[in-house]
Amino acid sequence: MTIREIRDLLDAQVLTCEQSLDHQVFSACGSDMMSDVLAYVKDQAVLLTGLVNSQVVRTAEMMDMVCIVFVRSKQPTPEILELAKEAGIVVMATKKRMYEACGKLYHSGLRKTDSKGDAGAAQ
Repeated sequence: MTIREIRDLLDAQVLTCEQSLDHQVFSACGSDMMSDVLAYVKDQAVLLTGLVNSQVVRTAEMMDMVCIVFVRSKQPTPEILELAKEAGIVVMATKKRMYEACGKLYHSGLRKTDSKGDAGAAQ
């Protein structure tokens, strides 16, 4: 699935790095707790979150994620957007709640599983 397809599925607004929308991704995770993302998430390309602070971008960058989707109509600050732009991370915002957003992505085929069989978009 491409980031462009994710944008369309979630009716999301692209806030940074629009030139990277054709990047292919194979997995996603949803969490508002960055400590859980650091501890449990492996090889996820897209982070869905309602947490709006610079730690989200720092976490995504550490985990080599290529896209952050802010759910629940959350809007990142210009500072957060600048950090993401510097890291080359696509940032989008959607009105959808996390549960619905993750469900739509999973239902549409973004469901790579890890070695334990846990679905990426269902985390």
